[in-house]
Amino acid sequence: MRRACLIVLDSLGVGGAPDAARFGDEGADTLGHIARACAMGLADEGRRGPLVVPNLASLGLGLAAELSTGFMPEGLRPPGRIRGAYGCATEISRGKDTPSGHFEMTGAPVLFDWGYFEPAENSVPRALLDDLAARAGLPGVLGNCKASGTEILKRLGEEHLRTGRPIVYTSADSVLQIAAHETRFGLDRLLEVCAVARTLADRYRIGRVIARPFVGEDAATFTRTGNRRDFSIPAPSPTILDILTGAGGTVVCVGKVGDIFAHRGVSESIRAHGQDGLMDATLAAWDRAGDRTLVMTNFVDFDSVHGHRRDVSGYARALESFDARVPELLGRLGPEDLCILTADHGCDPTWIGTDHTRERVPILAVAPGRGPRSIGVRDSLADIGASVAHFLGVDGTGHGQSFLGGTLPVNFPEDTA
Repeated sequence: MRRACLIVLDSLGVGGAPDAARFGDEGADTLGHIARACAMGLADEGRRGPLVVPNLASLGLGLAAELSTGFMPEGLRPPGRIRGAYGCATEISRGKDTPSGHFEMTGAPVLFDWGYFEPAENSVPRALLDDLAARAGLPGVLGNCKASGTEILKRLGEEHLRTGRPIVYTSADSVLQIAAHETRFGLDRLLEVCAVARTLADRYRIGRVIARPFVGEDAATFTRTGNRRDFSIPAPSPTILDILTGAGGTVVCVGKVGDIFAHRGVSESIRAHGQDGLMDATLAAWDRAGDRTLVMTNFVDFDSVHGHRRDVSGYARALESFDARVPELLGRLGPEDLCILTADHGCDPTWIGTDHTRERVPILAVAPGRGPRSIGVRDSLADIGASVAHFLGVDGTGHGQSFLGGTLPVNFPEDTA
């Protein structure tokens, strides 16, 4: 019985993207800068001392970062023998966003340019907003600008409650976000509005429309809830999710993964919120997974709660909390199981602004009984999907090269270095 688990630590970039300058991100390094800030005592709000992630370090996270940048992050040197294969991958998709990273890692790189709402003010075209108001029965919208999701609630949340107008905003990503009060406006109504917006945004090639429900009674108490929903453009070509389910296998998506893929190639989608909730749901899904099952989970809080808010200390604590639960996952792997931990892009909390950063991503692959191995710097995130397809015995998508090598059963040969 062969099973694979693909864990996405959303935004855990390891620096070093060769085209980072094109995005204004030359020198960005999410993991490296967090580790350095911890070592220098600059991230001590609520925590003390260097970054402590011994389980991720033992999987080769520090070595993956060293392959990317040439430097070992502080505190990430492996405590002993490496467990599994480690390396990093360079994204070839033209965006540095969630859909681009997820599509590419599952074998469907985005080789076209997304559409963007470029202006800082009056960002979304009036024609789209007028159509949205007419089709969704809205009295109008608020915002229509580039903004931080938490800042705009403080600024416009009370007006939203007075007027019933949802808050529309965007960012540097290819995204249209719509925020509304979860109970006063209604979650179901917000999702209906976003579904309408999705059809209207297609003509602008916008990657995602995101529903951003919140609760609270005033600017001081407004808080986004865990009922976020992403309405994504489907992947530009078949992914390994499509191929696996088409071949009779099973794909279980945890967290926002099903939304990212517009629920195509998805056998089951499990809603879960918060790091522990996502891990609990992943472990439960894994415990009942059968032959040729892929369980794929996105740990979104690294990005949305800490990266975008430039919360270095919080990001460090989240990594340490995740690290403490890694043994629960690895301890469940059987002799014919594969677990890959990776990321979709960077979001360096020490960087300028609040947007994603163009970085390479780590690849940490564990299969019980297989020895350690460096898989080097991979040319594309699509190598992840090719490796999962290879492991589960299905065709690849034509993008990427498996880093598992040889014929099944897979063998990670001992490092000779």
